[in-house]
Amino acid sequence: MKFKIYRFKKVNSTNDTAARIIKSLNVNYGMVISETQKKGKGQYGKKWISYKGNLFISFFFKFDNLKITTKKLTKINCLLVKSLLSRYYKNKIIFKKPNDLFIDKKKICGILQETLIKYNKKYLIVGIGINLIKNPIIKDYPSTNLYDVMKKKISIYKIENDIKRIFEFKLTRLYK
Repeated sequence: MKFKIYRFKKVNSTNDTAARIIKSLNVNYGMVISETQKKGKGQYGKKWISYKGNLFISFFFKFDNLKITTKKLTKINCLLVKSLLSRYYKNKIIFKKPNDLFIDKKKICGILQETLIKYNKKYLIVGIGINLIKNPIIKDYPSTNLYDVMKKKISIYKIENDIKRIFEFKLTRLYK
């Protein structure tokens, strides 16, 4: 399975853009990447604060043939992103249900899954926001970024390519 890449400078939200692509094109697998989001989405209708230089990406794929629950896919997707971050950060990364990753008790990543049905086919959209170089300052909700915890900058393109390979490899195995 290979994800077709759809790259943008600015979108409202990568999940919304993925939904629009699913509805308008005949494509079963894709990956939306944007430099910035104007209206990034978080869990429970919250806003995801989107600073330029961080990672905003949404994978989408048809999953009506998979014999796996959405809840199980949520955990798998979180573990895939955790494995990506573990390539760069060697200390402990905590998975906080339902869909967040923390380093040193500070949020570094959020994952938002949404389902969409088109012509009786079910699609899953997996939106991922990773604080790479800057994190929001939110009272009573500490966050961090990869640059601060590693003390070095990682190429966003390297991270994009790594996460693409991780998702392609794992999802190909799920479809077999």
